[in-house]
Amino acid sequence: MRLILTITSAVLLILSFPSFNLEFLAWVALVPLFLAIENKKPFKAFLIAYLFGVLFFLGTIYWLIHVTLPGMILVVLYLALYFGLFGLVASYGLRVTGYGLLFFIPAAWVTLEWLRSTGPAGFGWSLLAHSQSFNLPIIQIADITGAYGVSFLVVMANVMAFLAVKNFKGISRVIIPMVICGLLISSALIYGYVRLNNIFTGERVKVAVIQGNIPQAKKWDYNFRNEILNKYEGLTREALKEKPDLVIWPETSVPGYLGRERDLSERMKTLAKDIKTPLLVGAPREDEVMKDKYYNSAILLLEDGRIIDRYDKLHLVPFGEYIPFEDIFSFVEKFAETPIGDFTGGRDYTVFKFFIERSSKDKDAIWRLVKKVKFSSLICFEDIFPGLAREFVRNGADFLVNITNDAWFGKSSAPYQHAQSSVFRAVENRVNIVRAANTGLSCFIDQKGRVIDLVEADGANLFIDGFKSSEIVLAKPKTFYTIHGDIFAYLCILSTLIYQLFLIRAGK
Repeated sequence: MRLILTITSAVLLILSFPSFNLEFLAWVALVPLFLAIENKKPFKAFLIAYLFGVLFFLGTIYWLIHVTLPGMILVVLYLALYFGLFGLVASYGLRVTGYGLLFFIPAAWVTLEWLRSTGPAGFGWSLLAHSQSFNLPIIQIADITGAYGVSFLVVMANVMAFLAVKNFKGISRVIIPMVICGLLISSALIYGYVRLNNIFTGERVKVAVIQGNIPQAKKWDYNFRNEILNKYEGLTREALKEKPDLVIWPETSVPGYLGRERDLSERMKTLAKDIKTPLLVGAPREDEVMKDKYYNSAILLLEDGRIIDRYDKLHLVPFGEYIPFEDIFSFVEKFAETPIGDFTGGRDYTVFKFFIERSSKDKDAIWRLVKKVKFSSLICFEDIFPGLAREFVRNGADFLVNITNDAWFGKSSAPYQHAQSSVFRAVENRVNIVRAANTGLSCFIDQKGRVIDLVEADGANLFIDGFKSSEIVLAKPKTFYTIHGDIFAYLCILSTLIYQLFLIRAGK
């Protein structure tokens, strides 16, 4: 029976994420798990919750199999440990009743989400909050609590449902917890609707994203270099008909080392001069001084062809772009179906700057305005790290760009799950997020977390080529989250430790 409950819980939670998007199921998905671990000894509870985690991650990050089967299995087994630890911690809390349970269990979940999302090996993918990325009213609290506040509310609702199931014959025992839970969720919804009615004003900038849809098999084959560049140049010239202020290509869209390879560099500079528009491109880069260092970079070329600035990716993908502790884990490369990169992490939180010119069309009022625009770029999966996005905004970025290449993962839910993180980065900092992907999802996300435009053709947005231009508003209010960061998560960590100590001392 407990096995059926565990499987049911995992299936319900999987269904709340892309490609199913039944986000309402997340609000009850943990109830079967709670029933399964109730009254179980801590180690048994750990094993049950660990199995739940294995099943959940198999159902959500299965697409890693396109890169490496052994790697996918190892990642699933590792990430499931956090769910196992949650079961271990929750097994103590479920032995007691009372109002504290409403807060302790959600706080424990947030604590473990924060832990698995933090540090060099952090992987904040498929957080419980991400299941609600289309539930716009509830996610607006992220500008205070970050995504963790949404996860907290969803777990609280699950705890409340669990208490109702356990006490359905004596419902009076859970009326007060129900009222507390209802008030908190209602308050979050009211706040959300108020924020959704806010109007953001400011300078408008038109940005064009180019989606090249270059197959991985061609991407680094020198024989296809001209074909790749011709496609990007052609799409860029088409996009220019809509007069964008900035054009963005995806991660590593330039098929070579920009700066080191003279012919490639000259071609890119010539293009920037021809289009007379700032151009942000993704390209690998060799260090000018230390020739054995390579970076995954975003590079900005101005209208005159000059490379004005660059951003070297700060948070590299472990076992994808580098091998951590290479002396110990060098054997991993033997199991990878694609070569593991040898990149070096960047050091600077680069804020790109360019100028746009606005002129009056009224013959009676002639004026000219030059406006400085500032933005920063997150490369690949860097948008899953809220601290990175927050730091760029604190440094002055008016909007954020995510350039990525999700072609590695085939036609799967990976690009849609990836975009869910960008939704939360937009809400947390109240900035626009512009996503330029090789295969999708290339889109524009506003300050409220709404996808307002995307590259698509015949209803499809993956494995198609095209472009999209959209106007974004450079309104950048300083949110509580931008200023203070993960205060809410830290409070959850502290309360989890205190409550756990209390339960242990009480002999529960």
